Amino acid sequence: MATDQFKDIENGISHNNILEDLEKPFIQNGKMVVSEDSSPEADKENGSIAMVLLSTCVAVCGSFEFGSCVGYSAPTQSAIREDLNLSLAEFSMFGSILTIGAMIGGITSGRIADFVGRKGAMRISAVFCVIGWLAVYFSTGALILDFGRFCTGYGIGIFSYAVPVFIAEIAPKNLRGGLATINQLMIVSGSSVAYLLGTVVSWQTLALTGILPCIVLFVGLFFTPESPRWLANVGREKDFLVALRRLRGKDADITREAAEIEAYNVTLRSLPKSRMLDLFDRKYIRSVIIGVGLMVFQQFIGINGISFYASETFAEAGLSSGKTGTVAYAIVQVLLTVVGALLMDKSGRRPLLMVSASGTFIGCFLTGASFYLKGQNLLLEWVPLLAVSGVLIYIAAFSIGMGAVPWVIMSEIFPINVKGAAGSLVVLVNWIGAWAVSFTFNFLMSWSSTGTFFIYAGFCVLTVLFVARFVPETKGKTLEEVQASING
Repeated sequence: MATDQFKDIENGISHNNILEDLEKPFIQNGKMVVSEDSSPEADKENGSIAMVLLSTCVAVCGSFEFGSCVGYSAPTQSAIREDLNLSLAEFSMFGSILTIGAMIGGITSGRIADFVGRKGAMRISAVFCVIGWLAVYFSTGALILDFGRFCTGYGIGIFSYAVPVFIAEIAPKNLRGGLATINQLMIVSGSSVAYLLGTVVSWQTLALTGILPCIVLFVGLFFTPESPRWLANVGREKDFLVALRRLRGKDADITREAAEIEAYNVTLRSLPKSRMLDLFDRKYIRSVIIGVGLMVFQQFIGINGISFYASETFAEAGLSSGKTGTVAYAIVQVLLTVVGALLMDKSGRRPLLMVSASGTFIGCFLTGASFYLKGQNLLLEWVPLLAVSGVLIYIAAFSIGMGAVPWVIMSEIFPINVKGAAGSLVVLVNWIGAWAVSFTFNFLMSWSSTGTFFIYAGFCVLTVLFVARFVPETKGKTLEEVQASING
């Protein structure tokens, strides 16, 4: 059976490759999308989705936790620095050490999920996050605070792999794209809720609220089946069939899907093991340039610096309360992420990336201009409005395209036999970039607020040029056609 028939169930080779199914819209003309091999038997297989939906809702609690951890530092910076008497360098370490933990978690997540299963990996992740939040809550100094932040980072590093892979492996083909979209939406929602709650509760209380998604996840996993594809891969034949039956319904005919899963496992085992050095072979190098380049630009246009410290940015620009801007930031982020998911299949990847990068340039330029006017004592009444407008335009533009599209394209441009190594490489590059930006943001702002945002604006321009020159359009193409366009 051909390998490409099963490209949507990569069985954990890379946590990003499942996003390739985002190119299949969740709903078309009010009806569920039917897979290209749809038949009465296939329809019957997918007739019961209650357990799939329940399992997805439980899993995306991990995505919500991911967003909560990322969004925590934005509304709490001033309060934590004041209460614990932290220097700028100490708080910058607290904000950025999350990404170091996530780097390590992301690198180890694949082996953990393959060894203890997708559910086991999510449970381990939840435990690390709970330990981290409790350490933050009880911290009286920088050391325990950083330890807690590192633990939550490690936890979300595992979540970033285990949750989307679990969803992809349990969902029927006609729902996989839509359910995968929920993962990204819940990350943004978790971040936004942290922003909103942080404006009305103390930083200690906000840390305790971060435990709630972990508790829901931990309890919910007792009522959901393990990934059938993982069970099949580790040779647990009886459990594999029981899990698939629970997901598809007691009256569903699972014979065909079970045979496809087992055949795909045989195909995977027949492929040669790829190494990181193999990626620099001539036939893969262009794909590597595209994948790594998109991850570099996604981070170096400043998203983690701006999102981690949004409240302080608004306050420094002269807004009477940084909390007001943070609330607006949270609302815009959620709404525009939904819009971006709807536009991805209609506009195509390249146009959405270029429009998104152009929008982030406008946002950075306006914010930088506001700080310039403030420094020159010019039009001071306009400074807060320009700053808020610039940051909101920035996050709106980023949410539409630069947030999710690089991951989708990355999942589409690598051949199946190198996706594991390629996924590890681009994830590592992404988290290194996230750490670099989040750690240096406060220092850059101390150097020059205007210069900081103009530097990010420059990277936005470079992003547009890079996409126009190197990134192919992958919408509506098979993986083979994408490969042909890249190599051609």
